[in-house]
Amino acid sequence: MSIRNSVKAIIISGDKILLTKNQDSEGFFYLFPGGGQEHGETIHRALSRECLEEIGQEVAIGELLHIREYIGKNHEHASFDFNVHQVEYYFVCNLIDDSNNTKIPTNPDSYQVGIEWLPVNDLLEYRIYPKELRKHILQHVKHQKSPIYLGDIN
Repeated sequence: MSIRNSVKAIIISGDKILLTKNQDSEGFFYLFPGGGQEHGETIHRALSRECLEEIGQEVAIGELLHIREYIGKNHEHASFDFNVHQVEYYFVCNLIDDSNNTKIPTNPDSYQVGIEWLPVNDLLEYRIYPKELRKHILQHVKHQKSPIYLGDIN
């Protein structure tokens, strides 16, 4: 088994946050744009590629805000994620061209049905994964300190 690196974008504009909208048998859920790093690819290049694929837009990558591990056997989806071990790097990003929000994702994830700007202050009301990250994002927008390394959370 190997450990997979994944990179994610935290895109906040005004009082909204941009997430991918996904659907499964339980209904809608939201994820931060991003995905797995490919062999020979830098983390920044992976994040740029993944944002084009999932939100159809180029991003300017800023500071590393959080690192999260996901060890599947320890969480609610252990039945199908038992062998998953992923390290995720969450970067503050901005859209390079935020004047046109009608871009089409070039390669959305299999559960993805769109993208959506959600009110950042209402994050706790939505099914967003990882769940624990919601409170850290709220701390970030309130300029409160939050740890960079979040550990094995879901």
